[in-house]
Amino acid sequence: MSVGPRRSFRLPSMSGGMRFAVSVNVLLAVVLAGILTFLVNHLAQRHYHRWDWSGTDYYRLSDKTRSLLASIEGELTVLVFFRKNHPLSDEVRAVLSEYQYEAEKIRPHAFRVEWIDPERDLARTRDLLKHYAVETPNVVVFDYGGRRKYVPDRALADFDYRLTEHGPSRERLNFKAEQSFSSAIQSVMLMKRPTVYFLVGHGERNIDDYDRNTGYSGIVKVLQQDNVDVKLLSMAVRQEVPDDCAALVVAGPDRRLSRVETDLISGYLNRSGRVCLMLDPAVTTGLETLLERWGVELARDVVVDPSQTLSGRELFVTAYGDHPITRRMQRVATMFYMPRSINLRSDTTADSTPEADKPQIVVLAASSASGWSENNLDQSPARLDAGVDRPGPVPIAVAIERGTISGIEVQIRPARLVVIGDSSFISNGALATGVGGSEDFFLNVVNWLVDRDVLLAISPKEPHRIRLEMNRNQRRLAGLVLVGSGPLAMILLGLMVWARRRR
Repeated sequence: MSVGPRRSFRLPSMSGGMRFAVSVNVLLAVVLAGILTFLVNHLAQRHYHRWDWSGTDYYRLSDKTRSLLASIEGELTVLVFFRKNHPLSDEVRAVLSEYQYEAEKIRPHAFRVEWIDPERDLARTRDLLKHYAVETPNVVVFDYGGRRKYVPDRALADFDYRLTEHGPSRERLNFKAEQSFSSAIQSVMLMKRPTVYFLVGHGERNIDDYDRNTGYSGIVKVLQQDNVDVKLLSMAVRQEVPDDCAALVVAGPDRRLSRVETDLISGYLNRSGRVCLMLDPAVTTGLETLLERWGVELARDVVVDPSQTLSGRELFVTAYGDHPITRRMQRVATMFYMPRSINLRSDTTADSTPEADKPQIVVLAASSASGWSENNLDQSPARLDAGVDRPGPVPIAVAIERGTISGIEVQIRPARLVVIGDSSFISNGALATGVGGSEDFFLNVVNWLVDRDVLLAISPKEPHRIRLEMNRNQRRLAGLVLVGSGPLAMILLGLMVWARRRR
């Protein structure tokens, strides 16, 4: 069979005009595609909806936070001083992006976030650290109209510390970024800063003292960073509690207050006042009669607990009572130094006092069941003497409220009193070398006294963990499969290709 000559086909050549028209059409298509991409991206930023496919809603903001962001009127600036290798850095960035997204939907430029890496942006970091008085890295600063709130990294998560056969281990229990950030936002949005007075004239702790052991300059700086104004009050000079006093703090007096002064404090409490008493062991303060009327009494003792101490002088507390002050402190340690006990009087509810005038007492912190109230202060080492010492748990801090009726909503501002059997736990040295819960404990006390205890009770997020339980043989088999499956698959594929070519 003959085969005819091959025929070739050629497309007609395009003229210059046709080539120009094609070029214009291609260019126009590219421009239109770019415009369409820009419009889709712009509309997506404004109107699209996002879904959380994680199944745990780990980064989804609560309705309380959304309503809080909707109330922002000015510009809220968030400065994040975080090292890039910090274990919480990525999660903090993800949560703040959700805040920014929700705020931008309501009003543009209402929520501005700036990330500063202290190890790279040296010049910018130096200027901002000086301007915002930030001394430690890994902190988030919220600035709203000059009112600032500082959230350190330790406030973003709770950890469980355990001693295992391989050494100490740390496991993260939860993630509290939304809880801490929303509380900070509401704090800076409050127009009026509360004023807290520290009583002086009886050997109390000095808020201007920078001494490591006795000074209170550190905790005052923390209060000021929490948008609280701090002032001194001498009742010998000013024989009254000022009208702008949101809370009165009596921190570790070593001399007795006069009858006139205790009457002024009692009268202030009767006018729905707020007082925090931090009273050290073996000191008669003159406030004993006032405390008895509020349902508690002080003993001349020291609370010890061998199971919650290192050297015998400090007392670690990790279990707290159910109260707004301590509700967010579970598994966070507070370290007290040889505190005295706060005993609840058993006859406070047995009289005919109207219910609204009866003190409602909640124990905030106490020793464990293995601790006790040591009455012999000269005994060393301390030991539990049956019939003399009171076995644990022994309260060392209580919160008292009077003027509220359980189950009835009334528009009466209740009086509030917090009594703590130690004033050393927030001294400069304790804050520098102690545990982080001591600072949080006192800040929560102040916030409760000045009615800032409703700073959004948002539940922390628990990390989603998938645990695969395998014995040694199963782990060995899994390792062989994972390591050998890749090369084995390539060998099989090669054999299949070789067999096909042989055919």
